Amino acid sequence: MKRRVTLHDVAARAGVSAATVSRVLTGTHRVSAETQARVRKAAEAMDYVVNAQARSLVGSSSGLVAVLITDITAPFYNRIARGLAEQVGAENRVCILSAPQTGGLEGELATITTLRQQSPEAIVLVGGVHESPDYRKRIGALARSLDAEGSRLVLCGRPAPTKGLPATVVEYDGEAGAFAITSHLLSAGHERILFLGGGQGSTTTKPRVTGYRRALEEYGIAPDPKLVAHGHSTRDFGYEEVNRILDAGSPDFTAVFASDDLAASGALASLREHGTRVPNDISVVGFDDIPVAVDTVPALTTVHVPLEEIGRTAIQLALHRHEPEFRNAQHAVLGTHIKVRDSVRPLVRRRP
Repeated sequence: MKRRVTLHDVAARAGVSAATVSRVLTGTHRVSAETQARVRKAAEAMDYVVNAQARSLVGSSSGLVAVLITDITAPFYNRIARGLAEQVGAENRVCILSAPQTGGLEGELATITTLRQQSPEAIVLVGGVHESPDYRKRIGALARSLDAEGSRLVLCGRPAPTKGLPATVVEYDGEAGAFAITSHLLSAGHERILFLGGGQGSTTTKPRVTGYRRALEEYGIAPDPKLVAHGHSTRDFGYEEVNRILDAGSPDFTAVFASDDLAASGALASLREHGTRVPNDISVVGFDDIPVAVDTVPALTTVHVPLEEIGRTAIQLALHRHEPEFRNAQHAVLGTHIKVRDSVRPLVRRRP
């Protein structure tokens, strides 16, 4: 019977002490990159696996990162999850992916309670939320409890509910992206711009509406509440809402700013079915730059959000939060930019 490879066997092969092997494989102390590489190479060659019970006995972490995603079918969340999983793997941890047991804050907290039984190094919450005093209070308490346990609350794509929480927060500048894409339409002569989609009051939608309104105001145009249609970040909502508007008569706008690319794709389908040409008759833009934006007809001008980078950055900051270079960088805001494609055309004003 083949003898089980031990920690001392790996140490002998790598030319280091058993204590150094333990530090490298459990991540309990900082070790030089060269030594880490030598130890990991030796462990891999000898098919050595760290014993999970032994790790817990010496007070090290479980090596697990739990990720909670509101909607596991949405491309926006999937792209962030991909970045999270890639960085978790690069950090030699294991990623657990979950969705809330039920909707709303209660479902999210119930799922978190289950995940905490696995003693994860971090619990990552992905996506926007409808903030409330109850949400701020309970998420704040969760962040402090996890910190006391040696774990970490990580917020991806949503702001911290209050300042000073022991949490890692990675956002993107949604307001700047919305300002830029609205300004792009305004510079093309479009002054009547329909804002379409996004749940009213969501931490994802609010900065996008703010950027849209700010751009209009800077161009000297008063925002028209009748041109803001809140709903859902889905293709069905974009399709049905534009259907409703077009069926009621001639649209009172020359451009559509859909708050996400899925709603934009639905809007494009509705316009096409009504014989309205894009961009000849109406211009359309989106937000997020998910894969569907390239495949729509015409290809969609949109705001690029660095989704995978959000996930990678969140894990890196959270797992290395005690290191000097990351200790004071636990709140990051990543930039956005416009991807210009084929769905916008300068407005041609016809002579009376």
